[in-house]
Amino acid sequence: MPFFDDVSVGDTLPELKKQATTAQLVMYAGASNDYNQIHYDQDVAARAGHKSVIIHGALKSAWLAQLVTDWIGTTGALAKISVAYRGIDYPNDPITCKGTVTGKRTDSGRNLVDCDIWLENGEGAVTTPGKATVALPGR
Repeated sequence: MPFFDDVSVGDTLPELKKQATTAQLVMYAGASNDYNQIHYDQDVAARAGHKSVIIHGALKSAWLAQLVTDWIGTTGALAKISVAYRGIDYPNDPITCKGTVTGKRTDSGRNLVDCDIWLENGEGAVTTPGKATVALPGR
């Protein structure tokens, strides 16, 4: 758990490794009520030009939120998160969630830290870039 006073611009967040399975995608479809067949039907995905079914964008967003909340622990708070879907990710491919601190400030008594966050596929390409702001306690 970081304290605001100990965080510096340029710090990196601990990486979060993920590797979705098709079973996880089916479970996520049920939990999120997102039954688009491109996430679980190989024939539909192939007709759309994909090598396999594709990972839900919202699941990738959740992984990036987990990256940030794992880093801040229970004493911090996720104030804002946004992501953009720039690439397709597939089950069974390694996924790495990464982040770096880009700024810090105090606003209305809250200690806020801004971060760039992103998801990389196994080839190192960024498929899901984003930004997050967290509130951290002071010492």
